Amino acid sequence: MRNINRRKFLSISALAGASAVVPQMTGSKYAMAAPVDDADKKIVTRVLGKTGMEIPILSMGVMRADNPAVVRAAYNSGLTHFDTAHGYQNGKNEEMLGVFFKDKDRNTFTIATKGKANLKSDNFEQDYEELLNTSLRRLQMDYVDIFYAHAIGNTGEVNNPRLIKMLKKFKDEGKIKHIGFSTHAHKPAQIDEAIATGIYEVCLVSYNFKLDILPELDAAIQRGVDAGMGFVAMKSMAGGVADADATSKINGAACLRWVWQNKNITTAIPGFTSFDLLDNCLEAAHSPKLGEWDIKYLAGLKEKELLYCQNCGNCVKECSKHLPVPDIMRAYMYNYGYKYPSLSKDTLTELAIASNACSGCKKCTVTHCSSGFNVAAKIAAITPIVNVPSHFLA
Repeated sequence: MRNINRRKFLSISALAGASAVVPQMTGSKYAMAAPVDDADKKIVTRVLGKTGMEIPILSMGVMRADNPAVVRAAYNSGLTHFDTAHGYQNGKNEEMLGVFFKDKDRNTFTIATKGKANLKSDNFEQDYEELLNTSLRRLQMDYVDIFYAHAIGNTGEVNNPRLIKMLKKFKDEGKIKHIGFSTHAHKPAQIDEAIATGIYEVCLVSYNFKLDILPELDAAIQRGVDAGMGFVAMKSMAGGVADADATSKINGAACLRWVWQNKNITTAIPGFTSFDLLDNCLEAAHSPKLGEWDIKYLAGLKEKELLYCQNCGNCVKECSKHLPVPDIMRAYMYNYGYKYPSLSKDTLTELAIASNACSGCKKCTVTHCSSGFNVAAKIAAITPIVNVPSHFLA
């Protein structure tokens, strides 16, 4: 890919708020997608495993949204499930939802939030409980419908006794209705381990047409469904752009239709941030059948380098410094694909990644990226963000 210098990086970061994951498609490509037969047509619903929650196949990932009018439009369009997290926008995301929903009938919507578990902390139990309590205060709610243990990294976290104990406690106290976990990596193994624990009811999983491990993942999802687990898809747009240089947007409607062809996926949570982007998602939800044009379009992207990291982990083994390369690539996608630089910085800061992470390496030893990334170039293009003042990244 083309090298990205620091000046270009900073200019992209400074202007980041203007774009989003799901594009507004224009011109002939958009016209060739399946048309909406009836704008008032109700969106298909599916049941989320043993939770019994019946929700539309399209939900709202609120992560980057900061305009309550877009949330209102989604709600008025028939979307009933909204996904946020404790850390999104430093808590302001939950606060926005709290203000919007405080006067709404609690039976007309469901809320999911997420919290990262620092299982290495001696004060984990106290901190995790305060995390959830803070989220509930922001949301102005007595409970959330789903609480996810956020961004689980390995099976040892899924089955950690301390985490399981706290999740059970939250549910017993009525603060959460259903227990879940979100995962970007080692997905089949984590799903199997979650099944074995017997407490997880929902899995929020990265799921898109670019995944190399689809047969293994689909089989694991089926095992989860057979055990009563429900599945929610994230990262369904594979990074949101149709090329490695992020110069063109991906057809979000085609991506969503591809996800929904798997009946084991209850809903997807694309991160639309404007009315046009919402309309694009609704167009897909009103005509969810995967069409011939969608298939050809996605086939044309399958072998192209996009921004989505497979999270295979091979790079970590190859890296002479054993850097968490998949997480760094996720931060790269947040900035250059999602145009969400603050989350990119937060991701790297939490991992304690230095701005010169590759310093001292004469030649990159990561040579077999399954996503086709020039790993060294991407690391060099994103890690300087840790030194950019946060107020420039809003």
